[in-house]
Amino acid sequence: MDAQMTALFISAFVTFFVVIDPPGCAPIFASLTGGSPVSHRRSMALRSTFVASVILFSFAIFGEAFLGALGISLDAFRVAGGIMLFLIALEMVFEKRTERREHRAEDVKSHPEHEDISVFPMAIPMIAGPGSIASVMLLTSKSQGLTESLVVLGALATVLLVNLGALLAAGPLMRVLGYRVEAMITRILGVVLAALAAQFVIDGLKASLL
Repeated sequence: MDAQMTALFISAFVTFFVVIDPPGCAPIFASLTGGSPVSHRRSMALRSTFVASVILFSFAIFGEAFLGALGISLDAFRVAGGIMLFLIALEMVFEKRTERREHRAEDVKSHPEHEDISVFPMAIPMIAGPGSIASVMLLTSKSQGLTESLVVLGALATVLLVNLGALLAAGPLMRVLGYRVEAMITRILGVVLAALAAQFVIDGLKASLL
């Protein structure tokens, strides 16, 4: 892998890692599966990752054609997606995103009939949410040629594997990290995401105006 492909992989990896946010998904998963047997937690982690992967890879492959069918240009989507990611970044910095996820988790826990949390809320919207869908479509639309597209998809697959590992190790991971460390990581990643989102908007506006 040459320097350009390495830089693309790192950029895509950072974007997906920040948006999917494995350190943020782990404590929610731990709270939703608290008291469950190990086999059940493992099953939920594997199933939620699989469902989210199908959704994200589907948008990565067919998203551009879907936008074309709706008459939406990629540049318009870059601007809209960048604004959306910037709002998510603000929520991460000010911990609003964590609060919303915790409220959603409490809502699910208050309804005992929702034992299977793999599809909702874990796969959708915590892993494959609007931000991650926008990110995968933005990055694949910017890729030039099959090689760059495969690099972006490889970065997505790597982050999903990291997220799976975080879910499988959610209990021990939270005991090691603690709330304060997790909150600090989330805020730092929020600042990084804000910069990436601003770049998406700038790229979209440049392409539209030039």
